[in-house]
Amino acid sequence: MTAPDLVLALHGTRSRAGQAVAARLADAVAAGLPGVRVRIGWADVLTPTLTDTLSGIGEAVVVPAFLTAGYHVTSDLPAAIEASGGRARLAGLIGPGLVDAVADRLVEAGGPGDAVVLAAAGSKRQRSLDEVAAAARRLSRRVDRPVVPAFVTAAHPSVGEAVADLRAAGHRRVAVAAYLLAPGVFADRLQEAGADVVSAPIGVHRLVVAAVRSAYAAATATE
Repeated sequence: MTAPDLVLALHGTRSRAGQAVAARLADAVAAGLPGVRVRIGWADVLTPTLTDTLSGIGEAVVVPAFLTAGYHVTSDLPAAIEASGGRARLAGLIGPGLVDAVADRLVEAGGPGDAVVLAAAGSKRQRSLDEVAAAARRLSRRVDRPVVPAFVTAAHPSVGEAVADLRAAGHRRVAVAAYLLAPGVFADRLQEAGADVVSAPIGVHRLVVAAVRSAYAAATATE
C-alpha cells in the first residue's frame, strides 16, 4: 500500500533565508522516509497554500511545523484540510520536544549568560502562551539558569521588557533564546531587545527532523 504523503504546514515568510530553511527541512525529512513524498503547504503569506497542496494529492498527513498551538494550528490548518476535501489527517505539534535544540542554538551563540529570555512569536490563545511558559521551565532546567517567557507580538511581556526586567533584577549578562523555527521578521526583531546574546532560530536541527518524522509516524500508526 502506498504511504500517505507528508505535508509540512509552515507559517510562511518573505525572508529568502526562512524559505530556504523550509526547503532544507523538507529534504532532510524525506531523506529518512523512503517511499514517502514530502511536500510543503503554507498557512500564510506564500503559495502554494496548504489547501492548494492538499487539493492536488490524495491521502496525506499534515505535520504542523509550529512550536505551539496558536490560531494557525487550531483553526487555519483544520479549515484548510476541510476546504481541500477532508482527506488529510492533522498530526501533533513538534514543539514540545525541541527545548534541547533551543539550548544548542543558545550555546552556539555564546549563551546562556546569567539569565535567559525564551522569545516566542506570541499568540492571543492562552494554550499557546502556556506552552511557551512550559518550554521556558524545561529550558531553565536544561541550562541551569533563570528563564522567562516573552513574546514578539500579541502577548506580554515583550522580549525587550523581559530583558529589561532581568537586568533590573541584577542579571548582568542576559541572553535571548529564539523559540522560532526559521529566520524572518520575528527573528530580526530579537536583535533589538537589548540582550547580550541572541540565538539563531532552531532551523534544520536533527531534533526538528526527528520530531517531524515522529509526528508523521504517530499519525499513520492507527491505520
